[in-house]
Amino acid sequence: MLLQEVLDGLAVEKNSVVVDATVGGAGHLREFADLLSEEGLLIGIDADPAALERAEEALPTTKATLLLIPGNFRDIRDHLEGREVTEVTHVLFDLGWSGFQLTAGRGFSFLVDEPLLMTYGTPGEETLTAKDIVNTLDEDKIADIIFAYGEERFARRIARAIVFSREEKEIETTKELATIVKHAVPVWYRHRKAHPATKTFQALRIAVNDELDALRDGLEGAAKVLAPGGRIAVITFHSIEDRIVKRFFESLQRDGIGKPLTKKPIAPSKEELVENPRARSAKLRVFVKS
Repeated sequence: MLLQEVLDGLAVEKNSVVVDATVGGAGHLREFADLLSEEGLLIGIDADPAALERAEEALPTTKATLLLIPGNFRDIRDHLEGREVTEVTHVLFDLGWSGFQLTAGRGFSFLVDEPLLMTYGTPGEETLTAKDIVNTLDEDKIADIIFAYGEERFARRIARAIVFSREEKEIETTKELATIVKHAVPVWYRHRKAHPATKTFQALRIAVNDELDALRDGLEGAAKVLAPGGRIAVITFHSIEDRIVKRFFESLQRDGIGKPLTKKPIAPSKEELVENPRARSAKLRVFVKS
């Protein structure tokens, strides 16, 4: 997604030190590998072990040194410095889902009936899941999550319906939750282009994975290890993320650390939107360090 725009914005050179902080399906990682020589270093980070396995399979003959790191990108600085990488030249954060995540059986999609998890990595016994949120938090807290992270106008109605439903039976699957949400909103809202549960699922996913604070931490860590002249590119998919990135880049600019490459985010081309309608909400921002 936004592949050529990312490559143009980052301007990777053959001896660059490139970090793909969200390996996902390894599409960007493969492109970076093709640009690097034996003197380059390519680093991939992902919380999902399966993503790193895919990356290793996709890059069997890359010229550059390849370093794959399991973990959350919020700890990017610790991940790198723990492996004696103290400075990098390019960092990419792609905050979209890969097709692999949507079919991983962790409850990201309301189109199939799956356990209500929404975790990026394999959940452990102590891992917070979407099932925990909808079955244990009180109505006000659920509503606050749906409104703040999903920007859902009917958050109160949805939260009330969730609490009412769980009194009869614990909510366990994506289809159960999607049905509850659909029946909680007005009839006219159910027939829009987007599924009425879209924003609720987005909100729960963000809450489960603490995505917004993770993004802030990841950006801060990346800026600290970025070499002078280095670049950070971020692809966001909803307005909350985009505001965080915009404000962070602006704060760096105020501090004289660098500047955004463009004032407005870069949108997908018309050609890409025809080929991939999922890209319609994607926005790319690029920062250049002084």
